[in-house]
Amino acid sequence: MLRRYKPKISYRLREIPIKQIKIWKEAQARKLDRENISELAKSIKNEGLLNPPLVQKENKDTYLLMSGQRRLAAMKRLGAKKIPVHLLSKKTEYDLENAKAASVVENIHRNDMNHREIADACKFLTEQVGKSSAAKSMGMSPATLNKYLGFAGVPERLKLLVPSLVSRDEITRLYFIVPNVVKAEKIVQRISSLDHTLRKKYLIALSQTPKSSHQKLLKRARSLRVKQNISLKLSKTNAKKLAIESNKKDIQPDELAGKIISDYLKRKKSRTR
Repeated sequence: MLRRYKPKISYRLREIPIKQIKIWKEAQARKLDRENISELAKSIKNEGLLNPPLVQKENKDTYLLMSGQRRLAAMKRLGAKKIPVHLLSKKTEYDLENAKAASVVENIHRNDMNHREIADACKFLTEQVGKSSAAKSMGMSPATLNKYLGFAGVPERLKLLVPSLVSRDEITRLYFIVPNVVKAEKIVQRISSLDHTLRKKYLIALSQTPKSSHQKLLKRARSLRVKQNISLKLSKTNAKKLAIESNKKDIQPDELAGKIISDYLKRKKSRTR
């Protein structure tokens, strides 16, 4: 028997003065794209506000904005004094910290957020609701969340190994590759005696084949040190594509270019056998 769907929140449609809506300071810090706001304002002027912002009551004369900052900005641009809103009912209102978290989550699902904005949102949500809930709310894996959190997301046990055994950047990258604290500690003990350059290559090898043995990773890291400097001249289009892909993979463009060439040579070698 199918269970009847029950919405998690309930609200009623109201019209309230725009000046009574309060925006969280975390949201206020965001820079809204003026061009997009202008386009949204034109759309609202022609078609109306089809999806009103979500708010909840703070006190007699103040409402907290849960979602819809761009829509609110567009209405302000149109010179509106009042705005239709979805007002949360008392039984589904958020408490103070969860209200902030809900507001941040709504902003995360925009297409134009840059890396810094997402990282700040990840940090804020993790502090408010914990890593597991933050990752779930943002629709990303725990590993991806750790990537955005950077050193702040590294467990205290691993932070204690900095700087005596490894650097901040090294432990941050290692934890992203190996999110198991015990395993990460063992790897630190194995690589701490290696020089900085070899440790960097070791982590690259580890990211490519995380299940390989220490000896195989060490061998691969040493082979990566044999580096031939090659200058490649790319077209503007290909250079832009390489920059976009390297940003997605969180590696330098020259490292990604080297990996692409390496993969190509491996495929070519296998075909000639």
